[in-house]
Amino acid sequence: MALEALEMLARDEWRGMVVANQGKDFCLGANIGLFILLAGTGDPNAIENAVKGLQDYLMAFRFSPKPVVTAPRQRVLGGGAEVAMAGARIVAAAETYIGLVEFGVGVIPAGGGCKELLRRVVSPHMTNDKVDALGYLQQVFETIAYAKVSESAFVARERGFLSPCDTIVMNDDDLIGVAKATAIHLAETGYMPPDRNAASIYAIGRRGKAAMEMAVNTLRWGKYISEHDALIARKLAHVLCGGDLSSPQWVTEQYILDLEREAFCSLLGEPKTQERISYMLKYAKPLRN
Repeated sequence: MALEALEMLARDEWRGMVVANQGKDFCLGANIGLFILLAGTGDPNAIENAVKGLQDYLMAFRFSPKPVVTAPRQRVLGGGAEVAMAGARIVAAAETYIGLVEFGVGVIPAGGGCKELLRRVVSPHMTNDKVDALGYLQQVFETIAYAKVSESAFVARERGFLSPCDTIVMNDDDLIGVAKATAIHLAETGYMPPDRNAASIYAIGRRGKAAMEMAVNTLRWGKYISEHDALIARKLAHVLCGGDLSSPQWVTEQYILDLEREAFCSLLGEPKTQERISYMLKYAKPLRN
């Protein structure tokens, strides 16, 4: 549906696009059962192709020549949060409960969630050479690792899910209308998409990764987290720090997306992650194994 909508958007008669619904919730995330089925096919490329497809269509939203506005409301979890953040603007209902909850089923966000929080929370502060990225990086790490779900759109803004230029609407009945007006306004004021090839994400590299892994090891030694929790957390630290870069540098969004996809596919191959997913599907609550 998203790809067909983007094809329609390319036609001259459309100025922009709104991603919204009028159901109980905006989106509760990806179909995690599908990934278990893909893992059982024995095709090593099946999962990676599925994740790459998700990344590609969300980045098509983000880099669309015409503005795409997302209008989240109520629960916006996992892949739903990634859909919301892929737009040129977010118009959110005040009662929007948004979070990246993938850690609870043994994986990390792989549809751009890690990348977007780095772009929104860490990167804006790093144009100043005297600023240390670790504090902001820790905020992103905790938001994802603790599967924090914002209690409102205002809290979502504090955590980086909404940017300062995004809009919060108090009345749900006005949400889609405001989102439509926002898309039209962007189109009429000369909207230009971001540069896909720009190095716009700050990656701290090995120094940050070492610090974060030490914190993870301390939690593990204190038996506050399981060994599998520690594995997931180390994978998350690897992605958020930009891998094993020898020094801090600016990287492209695609660079972080590739790290997300690699970590997700690796974790999905872990038996304990598959146990967590199966348990969530059966009992609708997380398993700590």
